[in-house]
Amino acid sequence: MKKLILTLTAAFGIATGAQASGGEGLAWDKAPNNLNDLPALQNGAKLFVNYCLSCHSAAYMRYNRLGDIGLSEQQIKSNLLFATDKVGETMKAAIDPKQAKDWFGGNPPDLTLIARSRSGHYGTGADYLYTYMRTFYRDPTKATGWNNLAFPNVAMPHVLWELQGDREPQFDTHQEHGHDVKVFKGWKQLSPGAMTPLQYDEAVGDLVGYLQWMSEPAQNSRVRVGVWVLLFLGVFTVIAWRLNASFWKNI
Repeated sequence: MKKLILTLTAAFGIATGAQASGGEGLAWDKAPNNLNDLPALQNGAKLFVNYCLSCHSAAYMRYNRLGDIGLSEQQIKSNLLFATDKVGETMKAAIDPKQAKDWFGGNPPDLTLIARSRSGHYGTGADYLYTYMRTFYRDPTKATGWNNLAFPNVAMPHVLWELQGDREPQFDTHQEHGHDVKVFKGWKQLSPGAMTPLQYDEAVGDLVGYLQWMSEPAQNSRVRVGVWVLLFLGVFTVIAWRLNASFWKNI
């Protein structure tokens, strides 16, 4: 019995240390809500096409649906249509699946619904993606040369590193249950990127907003229609209540 208790205590300590150093234990930052900001969504679409679509498909999203965020067909053709010639085609990655398997150990996942599938205890899928895209750091022990605090040992390289620059995570270490526990305390900038930290955070917010919009392009319309339906039901309830009272008042 004593041995079992010691084993469970040690396991708890290891788990706690793993969480404190990142991954499941890393608190997710709140993503900005850009779903009604058309310029932000357009910038997010541009970032997605230029930095994500080379490896990740969005096979359930058609280019012409970008008209819903204020882009004309000519703008889509001139600025975003690189992987196909037809604006009605879906967003398919340019990468060869066999090459992707050789380079990354597997084919990169489709991102159409990524913002809806990554919600968890720490927040929404948008919160996870916003945190994930801002917590890459150099790791020479990895094949890609990169690692991530929100997704430890991720196979994906940091595709936006030229915008963000190189950073190094800083940790405090303390003893807990007989094990060293690392607690993330901030970042040290090793080399600057093309953007300031604030500009990079805003760009990632735009990208995540686009991914969130792409996962359900009709969500804004759904919310608007839902508000009007609730208002109608509220007014109809009052009318039905008064009609009912009028009908029964002499009975």
